[in-house]
Amino acid sequence: MAATKLTAEDLDKLDDQKLADELSKAKDELFKLRFQSATGQLESSGRLRSVKKDIARIYTILRERELGIRQAPAAE
Repeated sequence: MAATKLTAEDLDKLDDQKLADELSKAKDELFKLRFQSATGQLESSGRLRSVKKDIARIYTILRERELGIRQAPAAE
């Protein structure tokens, strides 16, 4: 599990496929953290909040691209 916070600038540099991969990883991590929380094994409740915010950032960037507010990076 990555302990780094995803910034909007970092996410903006990723293409849609990589964003979808990051979203999948974050959702998986959130599931694991919620499970740990329910069983009383969660070490850091702050990480739960951080992952939720990362997921929200990814969804925001995807939606902004859909609406044309933000452009996807040019293909190399």
